Amino acid sequence: MSFAEGTLVEHSHQIQEGDLVLLWFEDEVSYLIEVTRGKRMSIHKGKPLDVESWIGREFGSRIECEHAHAFLLKPTSEDLMMKASRESGVIYPKDAGFILLRAGIHAGSKVLEIGTGSGALSLILALAVRPTGRLFTYDRREDFMELAKKNLRRARLLDWVQFGKREAREPIPEKGFDAVILDIPTPWEEVDAVKDALGGGGTLVSLNPTFNQIELMAEALKAAGFIRIESCEILLRPILARAGKTRPVQRMVSHTEFLVFATKVEAPAQKGPGPF
Repeated sequence: MSFAEGTLVEHSHQIQEGDLVLLWFEDEVSYLIEVTRGKRMSIHKGKPLDVESWIGREFGSRIECEHAHAFLLKPTSEDLMMKASRESGVIYPKDAGFILLRAGIHAGSKVLEIGTGSGALSLILALAVRPTGRLFTYDRREDFMELAKKNLRRARLLDWVQFGKREAREPIPEKGFDAVILDIPTPWEEVDAVKDALGGGGTLVSLNPTFNQIELMAEALKAAGFIRIESCEILLRPILARAGKTRPVQRMVSHTEFLVFATKVEAPAQKGPGPF
């Protein structure tokens, strides 16, 4: 198999001014740092570091600190998500990744998010839909939206996100969404509004931490005519892989969210008057 000339986009492996760098230590402490001239970064292993000196170095480079060494890594989507500033609940990568696959969210998708929070999930959604798609995200709290904008701006993803303030049950002006994500305590209150906003065959996703919430949501989706109503929980079990003594870690992040998925379809035709 061959690729036509010009179809591959080359990405620089050298650190440039304005890049985000993950400074990673072997004790697994890490810092997400924007590389700017004149900047010094305080660390837990000695004197502050001269960040400007990283410009031109290759990602993966090892640097010596006062009391340890560290590595200059290119941050992954998971790093960006987990290093986002937070004032609301945490969305974990294990849940975010499955949501993207199950809801079919990809480059070019038009996605609605209700419950922006600190923007950790917004960040992953924006990464997925760019460069030709768009995320519309709503929250009732302006302070959350400002924090989310800060996180998205740092990750250079703000251009693919439109923010709006909205109260529960208010109509959604945009229509034809490919997927809707609800990350709010009472998602069943929004079923009618988001059904109207979803395009045909679109996927609804609801994130809730308790059985009571997903029971109410499943019933509301059924009553609204959605199909393929499914709920699941994602558990990720880390393993310590070491010669002769591999075993699971003693502690793990277990329950985070229950995920409810459903698909919008055409409503059945209403029967006219008659004897049958």
